[in-house]
Amino acid sequence: MPSPVAEIPAAEPDLAAAHYAAKLAFETDCSDVHAAFAGAKVDFILLDVRTPALFAQSHLAEAINLPHGKMTAHRMSEWPKDTLFVVYCAGPHCNGADKAAFRLAKLGLKAKLMIGGMTGWADEGFAFESQAVAAE
Repeated sequence: MPSPVAEIPAAEPDLAAAHYAAKLAFETDCSDVHAAFAGAKVDFILLDVRTPALFAQSHLAEAINLPHGKMTAHRMSEWPKDTLFVVYCAGPHCNGADKAAFRLAKLGLKAKLMIGGMTGWADEGFAFESQAVAAE
């Protein structure tokens, strides 16, 4: 009798590769975002989609505060159409980043969710900033 882990057979490698490639097309993680800002290459716009009050309390230094409800075609036209947006919210318990990524996709824009959000960033031991002016 197999263990609870092996009870359901693992996917074949080609199926697993396709699954994880598709998953990574939708998300990134805190470590990769941090590495990009630490000197790798920043080829995306980082959006904190929480409320301006929460953003003012604490946020990622490179982030722009833009709650998903304010993501309109007019507002997003400030960036080139091929811009990649990385969105985050409070953490795994919050679906604000999912709502933002959905809204961006509906506007015809590319988006990835930064899994973990603020919680993941803190878990990685990365620094936060506070008391910045949020976008209107």
